[in-house]
Order: sequence, then structure tokens, then C-alpha cells
Amino acid sequence: MSPVEYNIRMEPDAHSAVPDDAVVQSEFAALRPLPRISIHAFCEGDAMQRTMERMALDRRMAKVNMRVTNGGIEAAANMFSSAPTPNLIILETDAEPRNLLGELAPLAEVCDPTTRVIVVGRYNDIPLYRELIRNGISEYLVGPVQMGDMLASVSAIFVDPDAEPLGKSIAFIGAKGGVGSSTIAHNCAFGISNLFSTETILADLDLPFGTANIDFDQDPAQGIAEAVFAPERLDEVFLDRLLTKCSEHLSLLAAPSLLDRAYDYGGNAFQPVVEILQRSAPIAVLDVPHAWNEWTRSLLADVDEVVISAVPDLANLRNTKNMIDALRKLRPNDHAPHLILNQVGMPKRPEIAPADFCEALELEPIAILPFDVQLFGNAANSGRMVSEIDAKSPAAETFSQICHVITGRATLKKARKGGLSKVLGMLRRT
Repeated sequence: MSPVEYNIRMEPDAHSAVPDDAVVQSEFAALRPLPRISIHAFCEGDAMQRTMERMALDRRMAKVNMRVTNGGIEAAANMFSSAPTPNLIILETDAEPRNLLGELAPLAEVCDPTTRVIVVGRYNDIPLYRELIRNGISEYLVGPVQMGDMLASVSAIFVDPDAEPLGKSIAFIGAKGGVGSSTIAHNCAFGISNLFSTETILADLDLPFGTANIDFDQDPAQGIAEAVFAPERLDEVFLDRLLTKCSEHLSLLAAPSLLDRAYDYGGNAFQPVVEILQRSAPIAVLDVPHAWNEWTRSLLADVDEVVISAVPDLANLRNTKNMIDALRKLRPNDHAPHLILNQVGMPKRPEIAPADFCEALELEPIAILPFDVQLFGNAANSGRMVSEIDAKSPAAETFSQICHVITGRATLKKARKGGLSKVLGMLRRT
């Protein structure tokens, strides 16, 4: 029977298994994206095949061309006897230790010298491991192998351990226009840079209507438009010329906020910008406009953290539910997006109770911000952040809480409803 082969470069379908957040490997966050390489995995069992297919959909594999084939060492040797070998071959085998090197010999005869090989076997045998490494095998793992272990092994082979660490990218997007996502993003960027003395870059990705320059009382001559429309010029030196200093540790990549052109982008238009931001600062905060097109989907699939802001009404509930479902499919190996409820308690506006809103989503918010037109209005009109206007306000305290959670410095137990005297009871857990 000929081996069954899969080309894994597709979006997961509606029936793809989405792991619970509790199952998500916390160590994934430390793994860097893999370079543009080719991988071919040969799986003898269904469990290994599912693991490889799930790994192929991980955002760190975005540049990788991966194929999964039903078969073992013999299938690999037969295939590559008449085809070039990829950068990496992953082999699952049931062979006993005394037979394994002999079974690998036909494959070794047809492998390119630069091809790396990872073997997944059944036997926890240290002499076998040493013998395989001595004979040019890059890694030997004992099955059943977890996806995180395989990703880490591939990363150890192809990612330079001496490379500069990548910064963390955090994207803020509203479930609907006007829900205050940009205000929250700007206050969080300021808070992260201030609270932790961490170099932070805020990038306003809403080129026609961005407000970051207004909120920080800046009027830069250049900004993100020059980076997006001239990616061939983009490097650390060019980026430094485009940044505007907002505070000691916060820099702004401002939007032009002009309507002198149509802002149409390709699917990966912002990828070079995000990559250079991650190489330039420990934290990159991305203010993403409320839209759902190829470039926003691509960006939200690739960033480290996604924060959705919503107000408690029916349209926001529908949009938030759709966005969470879509992002869980785009990011199957990451935890669910963070949720912030904003403008809660607006006078005379019918609202869905926060507990009911979150119960429908099966997701607990990391923060609940009250409607406070005086505080937020004064901050916006003066070009300052909430903590600068009133550092002791409940809203400033809530922004501090958000900053701790999204940077991984704290784990949220309860969502605090800023502006009220008591802490909300625990919402229904997922």
C-alpha cells in the first residue's frame, strides 16, 4: 500500500480539535518562530500523525513547509531515492535498538549531507541514543512525543541559540468600533513601560484614523506608513528614525491619520514591521483597527498575545464570540484571547450584565473598566494617560492589573471592576 501523504499548509477546519487552555504548554511562549525550512514527517501511528498535523498549524511554523506521510523508515527511504531530501526528516519507528541503525542505513544512502534527522522510537535506551547521535542523527525522542517537545527539538536544531531574544508582541483589537480598544492599548503601553521600566514600542496600525499621536500629544513627521510602504528599507536604523519618544521607556510608531491615499495592504504587509519591532524592544504593543481582512487575520494569528475589548451589549457579544472562535482556530496551540469589558455602567444604556456576557463566551475577563467620562475625557483632551491624570484612580489600578497579566507577570484570579468598591464574584470558569 502506498503511503498516505498530507501537505500541511491549510487553515484548520471547523472540526479541528482545539485544546483547552489548561492543556496549552506554558513553555511555548519561550520558543522562537522557525526559519523558512522544509520538514517531512513519517508517522507509523495515528497519535504521532495528529501531533505532527497540530504542530504544522502552530504560528511558530508559519514559514515552514511541512509534509506528513503515513509510513516509517522504509517509506522515507523509498520516497527519497527519487526525490530530494528536505531540511529535516522526522521518523517514527517501532524498530528494536539492535535493528534500528540497520534499518536507517538505506535512508542514509539517499539523504543529502545537510539534511537533519529526528527519530522517535519506543525504547528509552541511553546507549542507543549515544550511538544514533554518533552516527549523525540530530535527536532521538522516546514516544509518545508531545508537540512541545518536538517543537523544542526542531528549534534547538535550526534556531541560533546566540541570537538576540525576540520581544513580546501584544495586539489590541475592539470587538466593535468605538469600544475604546485604542485607549486601552495606549494606556497599557504606557503602563508597561512605566511600571516595569521596560523599553516598549507602541505601533498604531490604523493608518487612516489612528489616534495614538493625539493621545500622546505628538505630531511626528514620519511613522508607520514609511515602514509599511517601503519594507525593503526597514532595518533597526530606519525604524529608529521613525520612532517618536513619548516617555523614558516608551516610543511611538505613529499613524499618519491622513486620507491622501487608499490604505490597501496585502496579507503579510505588517509582518516585516512586527518582526523588526520584536527585534528592537522587549515589548511591542500593536493597536489594531476594528476590521477583519487578510492582514488583520494574519497579524492576529502570529502575535504572542491578543486582547479583545468589548462593551456589554448584544452586538459586541456576537462579535466577540465570533472573534474568539476564529482566533482559537487560527491559534490552536495558544490560550484564548484576553477579554476586557469597557464602558460598563454607562447611564441610561441597556446592558448585558458582565457575568451573563462572559458566561455566554465561556471566558473570564482580565478586567472590567467602568464608564468614567470625566477621567477618560480629561486624559484624552490633555494628551495624557489615565495614570498621569489620577494615579490613584480605580481605572489606573485596573490598567496596572492588565499590564501584569498580559506581560505574564501575574495570573488573574478575579476580574476587578474598577470604580466599584467590591471585587466581582468569580465568573463561570471555562
